[in-house]
Amino acid sequence: MKNMKKLILAAILITGLGTHAQNASFGIKGGLNYGATGEYESYSQVSEDFTSSFEDGENKTGFHAGFFAQFELLGIFIQPELVYTELNTEYSAFEYKLSKVDAPVLLGVNVLGPLNIKAGPSFQYILKNEIEDSNLEIEDVEKDITVGYQLGLGLDLGRLGFDVRREGSFQDNFAQGGDLATDSGFRIDSRPSQWILSVSYTL
Repeated sequence: MKNMKKLILAAILITGLGTHAQNASFGIKGGLNYGATGEYESYSQVSEDFTSSFEDGENKTGFHAGFFAQFELLGIFIQPELVYTELNTEYSAFEYKLSKVDAPVLLGVNVLGPLNIKAGPSFQYILKNEIEDSNLEIEDVEKDITVGYQLGLGLDLGRLGFDVRREGSFQDNFAQGGDLATDSGFRIDSRPSQWILSVSYTL
């Protein structure tokens, strides 16, 4: 919870500093995300034998909703956001559900009329992760906050905006789990690789 407060405070500070820039605007956004969390590794030990296997998750659709600000100066804009995201990833034995808060801070430029490009770091704070449709149990992730990246294209039509981005990770963030009945364990990289489709409205 302490890290979450730091994340929100950082977003407020960025917003406050940006009010001195030209053409400051604020709005709401939401949409769909399509992708999967990282690699799933299962392992077990019977007597002295140790075995492990690896699996990539199946891409599925989730959703996101949140707020953004945009501050333009000399033709370049900074766009900090605070977004709630839910996503599911299907593995062979279960479905992994993740809810998180994303705080991307993007640097962008208008390239052709209403078209813009943007990119920057994206901070991720895990609110909850759980296994569905299974008796397996999973622990909290190793790190509350990790850093990834987002890059994409935007189209602004008056107050209405459309956005497509690609999100990736700079580092792994594993959650450990296990099944005591079979003396086996597993871990999942909670950092997703996904496409993000958004619609925004400037207030």
